[in-house]
Amino acid sequence: MEHKQILIIQTAFIGDVILCTPLIKGLRKTFPDAFISFLLIPETENVLKNNPHLNEMLVYDKRKKRGLGSFLQIVTRVKQGKFDLAVIPHRSLRSSLLAYLSDIPERIGFDRAVGSSLFTRKVVYKANVHEVGRNLSLLSDFTPHLTDTSPELFPSPEDFSHARKLLSDAGIAEGDEIVGVAPGSIWATKRWLPERFAEVADLLLKQAGTKIVLLGSEDDRPLCEKIAESMTETPAIVAGKTSVLQSAAIMSLCRVILSNDSAPVHIASAMRIPVVAIFGSTIPEFGFAPYGVDHVIIQRELDCRPCGIHGKRECPERHFRCMQDISAKEVSEVLLSLLKKGV
Repeated sequence: MEHKQILIIQTAFIGDVILCTPLIKGLRKTFPDAFISFLLIPETENVLKNNPHLNEMLVYDKRKKRGLGSFLQIVTRVKQGKFDLAVIPHRSLRSSLLAYLSDIPERIGFDRAVGSSLFTRKVVYKANVHEVGRNLSLLSDFTPHLTDTSPELFPSPEDFSHARKLLSDAGIAEGDEIVGVAPGSIWATKRWLPERFAEVADLLLKQAGTKIVLLGSEDDRPLCEKIAESMTETPAIVAGKTSVLQSAAIMSLCRVILSNDSAPVHIASAMRIPVVAIFGSTIPEFGFAPYGVDHVIIQRELDCRPCGIHGKRECPERHFRCMQDISAKEVSEVLLSLLKKGV
């Protein structure tokens, strides 16, 4: 069947939306003449800006505008789009119900979704598969042949100009070798220790002569400032000064990114930049490891891991060994090896 109006629903976090970009590309390849819309939240709208495979973004502010009234408003708006296919990677009841109440005749989602009974086709959710592959499995009936399944982002020339200005203002010249460090996460048990980020940054400055850029959201800025205060040399702090696409532009100028299991992993992967990812309470087998090649995952095998899909506010075992046992020396050696190889 040839679909003309297609809606993708993913109202989760930045990383989840980035990992949907191969799905967008797959739908465009399969239905080149279709009008493809993506429903998301305001916090992730910037992620898909300039995406050439997408016709429209529908923004649903489900956090600030809670309640039945705002939900029915977005249902009405979606109905007006007269969509004939909904592809729903998000597994919440609200997403399933939205597609159903919007009278979209074909609705594809995962069998583990809370509202899977509202789908016209349920796809098996495979636990030990990367999220990119899981999302693409929603297209299994259409079997697009994709030679490139990598996530992708599309910073504008203005995004790159802003990125270069921020670096220049911090004393980083064009041609300097840069390592990006993203120390933040919403979840405490997904954050490596600040003092060890600082130690690694100092080692890189001393042994490789690299420039260090601390990345993140406005919420991550106090953490970045704490790390900077512990360093012997002042790094560039751009946390809170960039949109997602501006962060992507900065990462594209870096040799490698050091990050916790958080959105920067996926931003860097989408820009084809190698990532050294530190996993604490979560595990790569959940499907959210860096996508592609030349990435390195650092973790500790412990009986108490994983302690949750999204991490915890504090270590349930009170020892936090998943992060405590990862040394600055080990992480710096991995980074120095990547820099030496010229990856």
